[in-house]
Amino acid sequence: MSGARTPVRPTERGAAKQTVTISFAGFNRAWAAWIGDRLERRGHRVVYQRWDSPAEVPLVDLLRDLKLAKGRILIIVSEWYFQLGPRTHDEWNTALREVVAPEPARFAAVSVTTSQLPSAATVLGAVELNNMGAEEAERRVLDRLDLPAEPLPESAEGTRQGPRFPAAMPEVWGGVPRRNTRFTGREPLLNDAYHLLQNAEPGAGVVTLHGMSGVGKTQLAAEYVYRFGSEYDVVWWVNAEKRVTYRRRLAELAPQLGLSTGAEYGERLRAVRDSLRRGDPYGRWLLILDGADEPDQIWDLLPTGPGHVLITSRNPEWTEHNSKLLEVPVYERYESVAFIRRRAPRLTEPEADLLADALEDLPLLLDQTAGWLNDSDLSVREYIALLDGGIDQDVVKVSADFPLAFQTAWSILLNKLKDTVPESVDLLRLCTFFTPGFIPVRLLKEMPHDDLPEQIAGLLNDPLLWNRAVNQLRQYSVVRLESHEVTLDEAVSSGESLYLHRMVHQIVHKDMPDQDRKEYTDVVRRALAAADPRRPTDPDLWSGYAEIVPHLKYADVLESTDPAVQRLVFNCLRYMYFSGEYAAGIKLGERAMEAWRDLLGETHPRVWELTYHYTNLLRAVGDYGRTEAITRAAVDHLREERGAQDLEHLRAVGGLAADLRGLARYDEALEVGDWILAAYRELLGEQDSRTLNAQNNLGVSLRLLGRYEEALDIDRRTLEARRLLLRARHPWTLHSELSYATDLRLLGRYTEAESSQAKNVREHRLVMGPDNPQTLLAEHNLALCHYRSGGRAEAGELFARVLERGERVLGETHPWALIFAAGQSCFARENGDIDQARELSESVVARYEVMLTDGHPYIAGARANQALILRNVGERDHAHALLEQALAEMTEAVGENHPWTLGCAVNAAALRNLVGDTESAATLTRDTATRAIEALGRTHPLTLSTRIAHAADLRGLRERRQAEKVEQEALTDLEQTLGPQHVHTISARSRNRPFWDFEPSFT
Repeated sequence: MSGARTPVRPTERGAAKQTVTISFAGFNRAWAAWIGDRLERRGHRVVYQRWDSPAEVPLVDLLRDLKLAKGRILIIVSEWYFQLGPRTHDEWNTALREVVAPEPARFAAVSVTTSQLPSAATVLGAVELNNMGAEEAERRVLDRLDLPAEPLPESAEGTRQGPRFPAAMPEVWGGVPRRNTRFTGREPLLNDAYHLLQNAEPGAGVVTLHGMSGVGKTQLAAEYVYRFGSEYDVVWWVNAEKRVTYRRRLAELAPQLGLSTGAEYGERLRAVRDSLRRGDPYGRWLLILDGADEPDQIWDLLPTGPGHVLITSRNPEWTEHNSKLLEVPVYERYESVAFIRRRAPRLTEPEADLLADALEDLPLLLDQTAGWLNDSDLSVREYIALLDGGIDQDVVKVSADFPLAFQTAWSILLNKLKDTVPESVDLLRLCTFFTPGFIPVRLLKEMPHDDLPEQIAGLLNDPLLWNRAVNQLRQYSVVRLESHEVTLDEAVSSGESLYLHRMVHQIVHKDMPDQDRKEYTDVVRRALAAADPRRPTDPDLWSGYAEIVPHLKYADVLESTDPAVQRLVFNCLRYMYFSGEYAAGIKLGERAMEAWRDLLGETHPRVWELTYHYTNLLRAVGDYGRTEAITRAAVDHLREERGAQDLEHLRAVGGLAADLRGLARYDEALEVGDWILAAYRELLGEQDSRTLNAQNNLGVSLRLLGRYEEALDIDRRTLEARRLLLRARHPWTLHSELSYATDLRLLGRYTEAESSQAKNVREHRLVMGPDNPQTLLAEHNLALCHYRSGGRAEAGELFARVLERGERVLGETHPWALIFAAGQSCFARENGDIDQARELSESVVARYEVMLTDGHPYIAGARANQALILRNVGERDHAHALLEQALAEMTEAVGENHPWTLGCAVNAAALRNLVGDTESAATLTRDTATRAIEALGRTHPLTLSTRIAHAADLRGLRERRQAEKVEQEALTDLEQTLGPQHVHTISARSRNRPFWDFEPSFT
């Protein structure tokens, strides 16, 4: 009977444990792993034998070698198993009859395919495992091996998680390219990647597949997913060529993980990263970052946790970011030959070898060339003669920038496409005006089709023609068709995306007729402009801009005079500013300034508008000297050309006031800000957003001048108005809440400040994301609120987190990163880590000295903080000298009544007392207390600190009665103001000398 088998049994069924050798094609590794796991749980020994079938070894010999394995041989039958080599069915029939038929009991088999198999395969007696659940599949495997199939006791199942049943997809699966059914070879690389990830320490499972374009890195990563994906609960594929698209795609994972988030982009991103880090709800996750060629742009967003990250990149610098590197070379020759023969079955092995040699074993070229050569009447030798001899002048040609073999091979392929479906060449060329990788062709379909060039309009308007063009490109592996999952709440229609390899993109983009280039560029620009969400301040729409921004360069949008395209550039710059993508925004702004000055002229209105957005980005990274020069020139020109009351001029003057704040010219900034606010109120009224922006900026100037009560009043009015005009979760409204809470804290109203800032931080995280710069600033203020209220544990954790993320996202020299470093240094100084405090403080001082102009108050304040550290480590004289210098510089910079100067004086008096200059210390604290009462009020925390310090100095002068009186009055005010159990009150009651920390403020 066909398929009958003679079992080999122990004396009693199941009485002894067996050795089973599982023979499987690499494509079916997941089945082998699952079957092996189920056998091992029952105590059987399993040997895994990946089946390889080198063409030069007779199949009969390979099967005889397999028979040398110990125990029963279980073959996982699939089309892959019988195709390797490649081998014909006739070869298999002969070998099976000669080797297996005489001893069928040595072999057993399970089938995981529905494809036609060699007729003699029936001798294996394979049992079917398709279309059933895991329990039935396991029962059939055990029965085929003549093993008992009773349920395992719980102790045998154990607590470890085994491989997932291969027919069951991971719980979460997204973005993974279709499996390449022609994938060939690469077994050592796949195994190396697997073992590097599996053996990595928790949080360190990162492997980068590195190699030149065209070697098949993406295909290798995709094959890894299909081979090992059953071992994960989550598999998520991300296009990582640009930071913005990476962030968007990662945020889309939130609903797939079942995370309870709102619609806000930032909330989703934060929730995903936190979920992956904790391994909750899934600890076995695999994230694939495809095309991550700029590690500096995205390494800080790499998730950590119990899962694994697989990266494809042309950049070996991933090793600097804790990734293991695997070099992906061109094919070995035997791999090339095997691949070509599977892609082009009509070719013989010697012909495949000739072709592989001519195309230098590059997988991408082999795939495309063998595909169309299989459909052609051209022989391999004739094709190679074309490669060697060049091509006629009247055919499509490829740039000479590429090696000769690439040039000619591609010219031949493009002409093949042109002759069969000419529209496919139009579509291919159109795609090269998007960035390489995933091409959002749905944007072409969704754009208005009026006034398009005839051949493109025909392509976009005729679904049948479109499908023919796409299918032709797919047939020859020029593009991949990718349908990405779109969440229900996204306000975009789902559509296909084509994947165009970087090398193909570059080759096709290089050479085309000038008229075609102009037409294609114009079409893509219009498609991008039509996709503009038009509200760059709305975090809900940032994912739309994240999709558009990477394509601006290849669409050459900066050479367009179309107002819609230019408006898109402005909106993208604003999106980058609000989302914190400063470096990318500055780069785009620089290119736009250069291009538009040439295109439009130095004084064109669009250039002045561009100047505003560009300087905002420069100002965000602290380049105030440069922005002041650029902005002042704009102000002068606009005032002369349009008049002082022109809105563009007013906007430019607002930028100038911001520059003055950054340069610590606070009085000038306040004067300019007052004038701007009055002008806006006259022109636009109280409730216009531009008026409120000017009002907000006036509050910043007042805060920097130490006029906290006035700042609080303005910020409260701005907050209330923004809540009415905008919405509670608008980024500007959130910033007003942050400013208001900061004012409360600086006024010593710590409980109110902490409550308000905690709510504000929650909103920031939800709306703007955990790594948005404004969110980090909000968290830093919350840390300060905790610290001032006595919550040292909460403050310490938050200070450290904000500093780590701030330096990662913004860079160590960003103004806000220095604010975070100063805060962490002060906290560390008072909480046991003096070494960290000193290292951070020295770094802040050094960077301020380089970045800021001489006499800037931030330099003086940072030196005052440094002096307190020197005092704590016993360097009294150095600390004393540095504090005296800081006091003098701060007085010169902001005046003797500014809170910063008063704080420096409190510290300087402490050092005078410490070095024995008690009388001078008492004089300084007396004068400082008088000025503090005048500037801040009698019960402000800084005033109370000066009064407590003065009492200490009076005791040093042995004026005990006066000291007692001053101290008692100050303690009474402290208890009434902050409460008897507040840390400052307790410290003062214990007669600990008060100190002051300089806090750099945002400008």
